[in-house]
Amino acid sequence: AHIRKATQGAVNLQNCHPFVRELWGRYWVFAHNGDLKDFRPRLHGNFHPVGGTDSEHAFCWLMQELAKSHADVPSVDELTLTLRELAPRIARHGTFNFLLSNGQALWAHASTNLWSIERQHPFTLAQLADEDLSMDFAQHTTPDDRVAVVVTAPLTTNETWVPFAPGELRVFEGGTRRG
Repeated sequence: AHIRKATQGAVNLQNCHPFVRELWGRYWVFAHNGDLKDFRPRLHGNFHPVGGTDSEHAFCWLMQELAKSHADVPSVDELTLTLRELAPRIARHGTFNFLLSNGQALWAHASTNLWSIERQHPFTLAQLADEDLSMDFAQHTTPDDRVAVVVTAPLTTNETWVPFAPGELRVFEGGTRRG
């Protein structure tokens, strides 16, 4: 019994974010913040969970449906349209805040709380919200850098974070919001 108690609290690496799968010769990464109830659609083909989380199951289903919807590598715009159709089908089952990327674009979907910010030259000093600490991004960037950050709560107090609307899907490419 003592050994069982010790392993119940252990973290299984197979259940840890981000999850990774290959589709159309690219690696896709996925992270989910939320809780899905009774979302266990049938999975077939190449996408099956390794662990037991609702997050990985949702990711495998998204990958399966993207593969079914597009025979070859679609554009970012086409992928965005497809994800706008698929995300609500999962979100009906609970909180479905997620990040999905194929290395070209980053898609972020909010069921509840998500915020984003875009940073570009000239970079400024950022004051952390939960620490008496600031970071001067100008010391760690170049004029060509552009960064998009997506979080569940704003990280800084002196920058303008843009909240997501419930059910909103945004796409970022090259650190810039596209939709």
